[in-house]
Amino acid sequence: MTTTITIADLNKWLEDVLELKGVKIEGDFEIELVDTGAGVDSGVAQAVGYEAIQIAARLTDLAGALGYDVGSIGSAFAPLASPVSPVSSAIPQELIPATFEVGTVSEWKHGIEEVVLGATSSDGGTRKKTVTLGGENALPFYFDSPMPNPNHVSIDVFDMPIGMARAVRTNYEDVLEDPAEWAKKVVSKFGADMVTIHLISTDPSIADTPAREAAKVVEDVLQAVDVPIIIGGSGNPDKDPEVLEKAAEAAEGERCLIASANLNMDYQRIAAAAKKYGHAILSWTQLEINAQKELNRKLMKQCGIERKDIVMDPTTAALGYGLDYAYSNIERIRIAGLIGDAELNFPMSSGTTNAWGARESWMAASPIKDDSDWGPREYRGPIWEITTGLALALAGVDLFMMMHPTSVQVLKAVTDMLRGAGAGEGGGEGEGSTNGGGAAKIPDWVGMAIE
Repeated sequence: MTTTITIADLNKWLEDVLELKGVKIEGDFEIELVDTGAGVDSGVAQAVGYEAIQIAARLTDLAGALGYDVGSIGSAFAPLASPVSPVSSAIPQELIPATFEVGTVSEWKHGIEEVVLGATSSDGGTRKKTVTLGGENALPFYFDSPMPNPNHVSIDVFDMPIGMARAVRTNYEDVLEDPAEWAKKVVSKFGADMVTIHLISTDPSIADTPAREAAKVVEDVLQAVDVPIIIGGSGNPDKDPEVLEKAAEAAEGERCLIASANLNMDYQRIAAAAKKYGHAILSWTQLEINAQKELNRKLMKQCGIERKDIVMDPTTAALGYGLDYAYSNIERIRIAGLIGDAELNFPMSSGTTNAWGARESWMAASPIKDDSDWGPREYRGPIWEITTGLALALAGVDLFMMMHPTSVQVLKAVTDMLRGAGAGEGGGEGEGSTNGGGAAKIPDWVGMAIE
């Protein structure tokens, strides 16, 4: 029987052998050179020959170790100097000159509608600042079409104390009983561009607060802060139309964002209130692009809502239970709008606080036995909210509703950097504007010449 082995195999077998007696090893030694068609280079042939003679010398030593008299031939296989000079590998000392260009996407011919929230004294309101959403002509942060308006953050405020993650609660424990003070704190201390007041106590299953009392809370918040506000109900389809109607009346002239109209409640009544009292309306659907088109179409054609008064909320499925689906849905909506879908080219809002609904954001440790350490939740929770917001900012979200102060700061800092906004940028043209002045000053590293 013939067995083929390598020198490496033989060396491994004899690694711990000190002496062999009565053993005979026979065989042929083969080296195969593959001709690629260009012939075998003479230098390569010499190098292979050199390696071959070194192998022969090793085999001679092995034969001597096995007891064979190799004295007469030992000198023939003395180590030789390599006949081949080492191939010098030139290390480039500089990069090859090159330039890069960013082309436009020819299909993106339609811009996103601009929606202004808040009304200053010149508009008949009392807000010191306004917020402009939308206006893009490309996906976020593209070099060929700078974003005219920055991303904005609204911090959530509730009309009653609610259960929340400890990492969030510690920031608001002193104001949980007073929505107006709560609103004041998120603006003055945590830098909120807007305030979202959630009238959750109006839910019949919670406190069933009358709509007129809820409207008084809206008035208190408007007096406490001078930024634009978002007015949200409890989510109860039977009670919300009445609550939002009274709240819209109480905030007449302030151009709030009424949150929200959806297909599961009397959206016509809510839309009529927003239109009557001069507010924008949040068009909310649940992760379904066709439902978003349907609702937007009904708001415009049935309810007579103007395009400049519509902001979409396609629903945020946060990191941990569906962020990939939310991202895909929002990105599809934004691209459809840029291509020319007149029912989808509106700015978008994200309920980024949904991130706190994922157990990974607030639980002390994994409930799964022998799971890896999740790390301290004081850091983990804000990171969960930040990651959710940043992902959706890349998909096309303009407005973020958030809760944790650190999350707000990080999201604003990163999106400002991606827009090319310099430190301290924020003042805009006109009274009370919070938009960056002029086109974004993005460092044009893509178009730089490398020399």
